[in-house]
Amino acid sequence: MDLATLRDTDLNNLYAAADAYDKTHRALGRHLEKWRDGVDGRIANSGWSGPSADLARPALHRSTGELKAAQSEIRQIGRSIRVGADALALTQSALRKALADVQSAGMSVDDRGSVSWPVGSYADQHDPEYQKSCERTAKELAARISTALAEADAVDQAISARLQHFTRRAQDGSGLDPVTATADRLDTNLIPDNLLLSGVPKENASPTEVNAWWNGLPADKQQWLIKEHPDLVGNRDGVPAEARNQANRITLPRLIAEYERGDHKSDPDEDLKLAGFRSIAKRLRATDGTEPPVLLLGIGDEGQGRGIISFGNPDTADNVTSLVGGLGTELQRIGGGDADRAKAVYDAANRADHSRSTASIAWLGYDAPLHFQGTLDFSRAQTGVDAYRTFLEGQRVTHQGPPAHVTAQGHSFGSLLVGLAAKKPAGLAADDIILVGSPGTDAFHASDFSVGAAHAYVGAAGWDYVSHAGWYTRDPASADFGAERFAVDIGSANGTAHSSYWDDGPDDDHTSIDNIGEIVSGHGDRITKVVGRRD
Repeated sequence: MDLATLRDTDLNNLYAAADAYDKTHRALGRHLEKWRDGVDGRIANSGWSGPSADLARPALHRSTGELKAAQSEIRQIGRSIRVGADALALTQSALRKALADVQSAGMSVDDRGSVSWPVGSYADQHDPEYQKSCERTAKELAARISTALAEADAVDQAISARLQHFTRRAQDGSGLDPVTATADRLDTNLIPDNLLLSGVPKENASPTEVNAWWNGLPADKQQWLIKEHPDLVGNRDGVPAEARNQANRITLPRLIAEYERGDHKSDPDEDLKLAGFRSIAKRLRATDGTEPPVLLLGIGDEGQGRGIISFGNPDTADNVTSLVGGLGTELQRIGGGDADRAKAVYDAANRADHSRSTASIAWLGYDAPLHFQGTLDFSRAQTGVDAYRTFLEGQRVTHQGPPAHVTAQGHSFGSLLVGLAAKKPAGLAADDIILVGSPGTDAFHASDFSVGAAHAYVGAAGWDYVSHAGWYTRDPASADFGAERFAVDIGSANGTAHSSYWDDGPDDDHTSIDNIGEIVSGHGDRITKVVGRRD
């Protein structure tokens, strides 16, 4: 597709065509209902028998099936045109925004999308930095134009291929076959919503690429995407936190409705997820209008369920920390106990340094072990490593102003995930890591982490049996591991020590949570230290 065509096309014509197909679909649905109830069903229940009846009934049923098939095919055509128009609208907006930025930069663009800049003054002509700056800007703008045109061309070809497919179905009559219509409806290559994916970054796109795409969209198109396709926005690392929150608050009630209707009865974790969605919704209702603002940065029904909740805005906070839970962390905890822990860390960081703002996050982006036996499955942590790394990278990309002080926290089995993610050479986009109640991290020494040994902090209660396990290579609380071990309440033999690191009630020992607050606020040098274990 060429620049002028995409820039000037009036997409209202496509939407009008989609409206016409939708109208036909509804009309055919009414006709089908009348036919089924007034003819097919009436004959079937009439008691009519004999040779003529034996011939009539199958013929009537065939007609009913053909009407259903036609209605299904027409619906898919209408949806394909509408979603295709949506996808083209995104690419058109991206192109027009890039062209406006070309004009604002005092540059020009030709019909092929090549960007050039004015010769400039005599001084400019002899200034290498001027030429380099213009070249960089022109290259970036040309790339945006090229991307928009390529995406529009892909959408255009996809719409054309689908319409040709349905045209052939209409011409040879196969579109009236219920089996064929069902196959079309289930064919992943024909799913209407997939057309929109041509206009958004691929699933494996980096947060930087996602952020560049998002920022290239006009504000009205950003809002349109959030409202019409929140699933494409809410969980994308590289999209700003406020936009993710908006999108996920639209998605959450839809998920609750789906699971309450029983749309996912074949899902073995159906009840677990529904309880989690309800718990998160309850937390959001309870905190609406309070300080700090609570943002829903992620929600989904993958695996055992996914959820990310933040106390404070990570895009504007001076300190950002995200806690990865471990054993027993089901989705319900993101609205419950893990949210309480995130809030306790937020409060502790504010107590440690009033002058710095904080965002404290509870992150569940993997299938945590729900039973003790599951902690022996190393792969559970491995599968969450990339998701957590990308999440932290996304925070760096969307952050406004000077870089935030970022702390990655892992508890129990979650500390294994954080440890794996923090290992060199890849490492984490974090300044510090905190490991509490850790059974090991697959590292022999704290210097194996990208943050370095001096910025790896470990909390381990004496009565925390998990912290003594050392299942994964070496006990992080040992002196030989080389991390900075901070003081915590020793706990008691009743089994609660493993979960008491964030206790901040009026009658609780605050040693652990206060030390965590010091680290999160960027004052790890002020923690109360204890020597590493020698056992």
